[in-house]
Amino acid sequence: MLDELAARLSELVEHVKTIHVDRDDRRQLLTLEMTDRSGTSLPARSLSDGTLRFLALAVLALDPREEGLICLEEPENGIHPERIPAMLQLLQEIAVDIENEVGADNPLRQVIVNTHSPSVVSQAPDDALLVSELQEVMTAGQRAQAARFRWLPDTWRCDADPDTPPVARGILLAYLNPASRPDHQFEQGAPANGISRPRRLVDRPDFQPFLPGMKHPR
Repeated sequence: MLDELAARLSELVEHVKTIHVDRDDRRQLLTLEMTDRSGTSLPARSLSDGTLRFLALAVLALDPREEGLICLEEPENGIHPERIPAMLQLLQEIAVDIENEVGADNPLRQVIVNTHSPSVVSQAPDDALLVSELQEVMTAGQRAQAARFRWLPDTWRCDADPDTPPVARGILLAYLNPASRPDHQFEQGAPANGISRPRRLVDRPDFQPFLPGMKHPR
C-alpha cells in the first residue's frame, strides 16, 4: 500500500520516491516519512498542509473499508494551481461510482466540498456543482436568511427537482472570469480619491492576451 501511496503522492509532489513509517518502540512513536529521489527524507511535520491533506485523502481512496460521508473545506488550499486537477481527480475517485454496483472495489462514499476557487469550479463535473445563495425566509413569523442551493441547466438535477430554477449562467461566468470584471472604483492610470492605484498584473499588456475573458485591443 505504501508504494501505491507514493505513486499517488507523486501526482501532487514531484520527485517522490518512497513513503515509509519510522517506528520508535522506545517512545512508542510512529512517524510517516517521505523520501525524494535525491535521498532526502522528510518527516510528515515538514510537509505542507496541502500535501498532508492530499496524503490523507489518498489513504482513504486506497482503503475500501472506509465508507460514509466525507466533508472537506476548500481542498485547493495549500496546493499549487497546476496540481488542483490532481486533487479533484482524487476526490472523484474517493466518491462512489453511481454507474456501478456498490462493493469492495466501489465502497459507498459521498464527498462534499466547498470552494471559492474559480479553478476548482471550472474543472468540477457540471452535474456535481451546486451554487449556494442566500434567500429570505419566514420562520415562526420571523424573517431570516437561509441558504438555497441551485444547479446548472441541462443536468439531471433539473429533472429531479423541476420546481427549482437552475442557476443563471451569468453568475458563474462572472465568477469564473474575475479578472475580466471591470474595476469601477479604480480606472487604470486614473486616481480615485486622490490615490493612484499601482498597475496590477491584469493591467500588463504582455499578460492580457493570455487572460481568460479579457477584452483585448486589436
